[in-house]
Amino acid sequence: MTGRVHSFESFGTVDGPGIRFVVFLQGCPMRCLYCHNPDTWSVSAGTEYTAEDVAGRVLKYKNYFTGGGGVTVSGGEPLMQAEFVAALFAALKDKGIHTALDTSGALYDEDRPEAFSSLLSLTDLVLLDIKHIDDGEHIKLTGRSNKNILAFARRLAELGKNVWIRHVLVPGITDDDGCLTRLKAFISSLGNVSRVEVLPYHTMGAVKYKKLGIPYPLEGVLPPSPERIKNAKEILSLK
Repeated sequence: MTGRVHSFESFGTVDGPGIRFVVFLQGCPMRCLYCHNPDTWSVSAGTEYTAEDVAGRVLKYKNYFTGGGGVTVSGGEPLMQAEFVAALFAALKDKGIHTALDTSGALYDEDRPEAFSSLLSLTDLVLLDIKHIDDGEHIKLTGRSNKNILAFARRLAELGKNVWIRHVLVPGITDDDGCLTRLKAFISSLGNVSRVEVLPYHTMGAVKYKKLGIPYPLEGVLPPSPERIKNAKEILSLK
């Protein structure tokens, strides 16, 4: 089983618990206005690896996986290469490695809930990015509806899968108090969310757009203020 990989990070500390080896895959169906990795959009780019090749790379760092660490597969959107990720996770679970999936859930199909069953059975933690709770605003932000994403969140709850919710805070787009309150209500209805992370929007990806010759969609939008970040964290707090 082979997959297309964008890059690796050997000592990740922000994509799940503990010290983690992070695998960034190629391919993403969404075009988020704040995306800072447009170079991961194409599924045909990157480098081809077998699941065994990647597992071998991960296992070299096993002794460093302290604090509940392990491997996180991110993207792009890893569900575009679900079979590859499942093969990788199967190899790693045999070695006792904690597995995390960083996904938007955008490819979930309510009519085919079994499509990702194999992958999810091998996943210890799902880092679920909920871009916007309002469907219309979600379409403006990403180019796609959030209905299947919210359905995926509910499916994870049915499975009792441990989930961390991630929400990127963008001034004028995702930092509306009413929408944050609606997002909190949705999260509270699930029962399997152990953590909510507010990720402040940043402009560090703008240089990639310039390099690729793509107009930067949020030109002129500044990162959120410390006050707005604190406000969002308070609204979305699980306490």
